[in-house]
Amino acid sequence: MAPTSTKGSLVKKLEALAKISRAISSDLYLEDILSLIVVVTAEVMKSKVCSLWLLDERDNVLKIRATQAMSEEYLKERSLKLGEGVVGYVAVENRPMMIYNVLKEPRYKEKELAKKEGLVSMLSVPMCVKDKVIGVINCYTSYPHKFTKSEVEVFTTVANQAAIAIENAGLIIKAKIIEDELISRKVVERAKGILMKEQRVSEEEAFRRIQKKSMDLRKSMREIAEAIILANQI
Repeated sequence: MAPTSTKGSLVKKLEALAKISRAISSDLYLEDILSLIVVVTAEVMKSKVCSLWLLDERDNVLKIRATQAMSEEYLKERSLKLGEGVVGYVAVENRPMMIYNVLKEPRYKEKELAKKEGLVSMLSVPMCVKDKVIGVINCYTSYPHKFTKSEVEVFTTVANQAAIAIENAGLIIKAKIIEDELISRKVVERAKGILMKEQRVSEEEAFRRIQKKSMDLRKSMREIAEAIILANQI
């Protein structure tokens, strides 16, 4: 990776931020956003491989979620504990780490994979939203390279912008789930009212009948409730 001028670096950063910023306000699915981030980052950093790891707060581990590498070996699902390996260390320390040769770095856990893929130098940076680390993004070169201060700054800025896009996508998903749950409740409540009136049963019995039908037909309670409402309208 050849050193770039300050002007060239700024242009790269602006281009990357523009692409990722569009993802923030888009209706792309999270997986599409992650794929976009690694492709854009690899392009900006001129890296052979870019990989993105997200923190799974439930299990307290970092899981690889996206890479633009085509190798089946590299695409395998992998995870690291907080503090484990370079990725886990960067997540805990919340600061970038530069490695001139991954094969000689004690913290680096995937030396055999690095040999197969021809990975040499590595830059790993945390992805943060309001000082909270949500993941780590890495870029690799296929030859020895000392990352410049400008490159680290570009990568860090891109990583943090990417973190906002990911966080935004996560919030949208949560909002949709909550909205769906509220709609389902309203539909079930309406169906219960219909059963209570037509079959002269209690609220508890109406709910039990919808629940039993749901289990018998292996359909959601919302689907059963919608069928009851539709039948009542005919």
